Amino acid sequence: MLPDTELRVVLPNESPAMEPSQLTELAVRAEQLGYGAVLLPDHLLPPEPYGPAYGGVYEPLTTLAFLAAATERIGLGMSVLVLPLREPFLVAKQAATVHRLSGGRLTLAVGAGWVRSEFDAARADYAGRGRYVEDALRLIRTLFSGATSYDDERFGYAGVFEPRPLTPLPIAVGGTTDAALRRAAALADEWHAFALDADGFASRLAVLRSLRETGPLAGQPLRAGTRIEWAGGQDELAAAVKSVHALTAAGADSVAIWFGDEDGFGERMEEFAAAFA
Repeated sequence: MLPDTELRVVLPNESPAMEPSQLTELAVRAEQLGYGAVLLPDHLLPPEPYGPAYGGVYEPLTTLAFLAAATERIGLGMSVLVLPLREPFLVAKQAATVHRLSGGRLTLAVGAGWVRSEFDAARADYAGRGRYVEDALRLIRTLFSGATSYDDERFGYAGVFEPRPLTPLPIAVGGTTDAALRRAAALADEWHAFALDADGFASRLAVLRSLRETGPLAGQPLRAGTRIEWAGGQDELAAAVKSVHALTAAGADSVAIWFGDEDGFGERMEEFAAAFA
């Protein structure tokens, strides 16, 4: 593996027929191969059948608890959880539980979502989804801190939150828009990009770092990662390896790879790891 970047795996979660044991086997194999984390996609009610465009047949946080029991060291995360479709007190409880049960291996990675029909089905506010993420993350960070009260315009509480994370539970924000970068700079420990080449990643990262320097978390570390795809082919493998090197040089701390559908996923995951051996 590259010494200065972390390779992650976006597990296949696009087929209703996929057996849970397949996900477990892939997570265990990813750990054995030295990948740093396994991630799961998220879609609540996509407008088309689950497949390459829409992953998330198995609910991410529930499934990560299942995978945690089968693994020992590998990190656990999402790519990414659509937070505006969920109640944030429950998300905080679920995330803190998985973090505790896994021995501190979870990263809570969230985004604003992009499929309007899912918001319509859930009677959620599509236009206000970005603001919802910001309000929810401020609440979740407060819950994780152990504070016994909080009062904001949308959310508030007075009480005791448990299980409080015993080790830091990183929060990641996904997205590449200006709004997503402002959100990550102000509220996140990590930023997750997608669909950017090395030049585009470097450009967006420079904006993010500038925003961080003037925001409420100025001076605190902010990791940056992205994701790519490789679904087979030797020429495409060489291009994917080159892309990881270029993204690392552009400042990526982690690169997550989706290896296509479940047929042959494990073999491609092994082949990609061997390219960095």
